Amino acid sequence: MKTNHNKQFRIAAVSLSGFGFGYAIMEGSGLIEYRNKLIHADKNANSLTYIDKLIVRFRPDVLVLNDVNAKGTYRALRIKELHRKVVALAKKRKLKVAKISNTELRAALLDDPKGTKHDMALRIAEQFPDELASRVPPKRKAWTSEANRMDIFDAVGLAVVFQMSSK
Repeated sequence: MKTNHNKQFRIAAVSLSGFGFGYAIMEGSGLIEYRNKLIHADKNANSLTYIDKLIVRFRPDVLVLNDVNAKGTYRALRIKELHRKVVALAKKRKLKVAKISNTELRAALLDDPKGTKHDMALRIAEQFPDELASRVPPKRKAWTSEANRMDIFDAVGLAVVFQMSSK
């Protein structure tokens, strides 16, 4: 059996949300693919099916998720249930799972655990200007909903922070 010694470590990061989820696939310092997937009906089952397809297609070495059970994290019960199912799916696929809390994410990307998601998106867009600069949503007003494409920046942020911590 031939072993490819040139294979780079591949990271899949998934950010679950009320809209569906965002995902990013990184290899080395490159962003291979990123998207937000809007799920309308039977959100948990359909999200799980799509995430399984991503795992099969990209064959990552690790799956990085937000730590929905971290102190100070408030997530809907549906998202927590989906998170448990994604972790179980990864284990079934013999895939390592890493969890990063929102506080760790902000501290690593912004040097400020209380920074905003918009600040994080701007920092990530600086790192990947060709891919993401045009996708940064406008700063959210207190009375508006979060743009669903923010899931992409959350996922890329998870992948970047995991990569930073594993060096």
